[in-house]
Amino acid sequence: MQKLKKNIVVLGGGFAGIEAAIALAKERYFNVTLISNREYFYIYPTSIWIPTGEARFSDTTVSLEKLAKRRNFNLIIDEVEEINGTENYVQLQDGGRMVFDYAIIAVGAGKLKPKGVEHTLSICGRPEEALDIQKELDLLIAKGGGKIAMGFGGNPKDSSAVRGGPAFELFFNVHNRLKKLGIRDKFEMTFFAPMKTPGARMGSASTEKMNMIFQYMNLKQHYGKKIEEFRKGEVIFEDSTSLKADLIVFVPGSKGHEKMISSDLPLSEAGFIEVNQFNEVKGFDNIYAVGDVAKLEGADWRAKQGHIAEVMARNAAENIIIKENSLPFEKKSYTEHLNILCVMDTGDGAAFVYRDDNKQLMIPLPFIGHIMKKGWGVYTKLSKLGYIPRLPGL
Repeated sequence: MQKLKKNIVVLGGGFAGIEAAIALAKERYFNVTLISNREYFYIYPTSIWIPTGEARFSDTTVSLEKLAKRRNFNLIIDEVEEINGTENYVQLQDGGRMVFDYAIIAVGAGKLKPKGVEHTLSICGRPEEALDIQKELDLLIAKGGGKIAMGFGGNPKDSSAVRGGPAFELFFNVHNRLKKLGIRDKFEMTFFAPMKTPGARMGSASTEKMNMIFQYMNLKQHYGKKIEEFRKGEVIFEDSTSLKADLIVFVPGSKGHEKMISSDLPLSEAGFIEVNQFNEVKGFDNIYAVGDVAKLEGADWRAKQGHIAEVMARNAAENIIIKENSLPFEKKSYTEHLNILCVMDTGDGAAFVYRDDNKQLMIPLPFIGHIMKKGWGVYTKLSKLGYIPRLPGL
């Protein structure tokens, strides 16, 4: 008797969702369907170059239709309205309903919305916002000068729900562009954050080097004061002081995805899906949550990054394969892979940053670091499409 195929739905077309779909689609008896509300995979880490004109929007995207054909999984472009774990179905906005044997939830996180946030732009929000930042920056350059403020916030209910790296990278890249144009001295640039030491999760040695970079580049810092609200051209802090700027870029802290609130899945205080170390949703044996949508356990310095999301996705896929094929292997845990790993780009160089429980590193990579990160963007596209082999850990 022929073995019946298992229907597996993967929700989300980002790093985690694609990684899970690719891994699962290799199994003969799996019918894998990826559901995304966008028609393309957006490579957020390379979007930092869109505002400075060093990359086009198309450089940061990969067609999901092309990915699905190359990697042999099904694709539906639609918005998820409801996830019912008890009855094993996903309700879609167009009225369709997908019944599943297994589900991997990788829809990402929501964003906190401080008062007046509509007066800011984000490099980690809607992909199109990168183009809006480019437009506003170009207007300031044409004007000949101005004030630029960039920063990020956190979530007091979950210390991992923060993404400051892209804000730092964009800030440094804008500085570098203005310097190349010979007009850097016409701009006042300030980085702001409510934490006393933003970037502290990278380690004390790294934050000291970051402060040195700020001093060398003549970049101002405004740290340690809670953001009360944003107004047009102004950031208001808890002590009623303000930071005026012609362009404000802000990356809010993350929160649970809004679609999870109406689901029957267990959620943390911050709204993230509760999972165990194998990324199994607590209380369910056929539903997994990976990436930013899941609650991340671990040390206070832990951070939600793309490579951690991919580890979670691969593990979830492997755990399903192990279970369905009754393989004599232990289930895969993400906790042993927790670390901070990034190449922080500055536009004319970069710094290699690494942290785990045992070590903290920040290694300057003048010029070559920028080339390395550019190369990683190309590698990501080609490896996802299967044109070149994937290197372990990258």
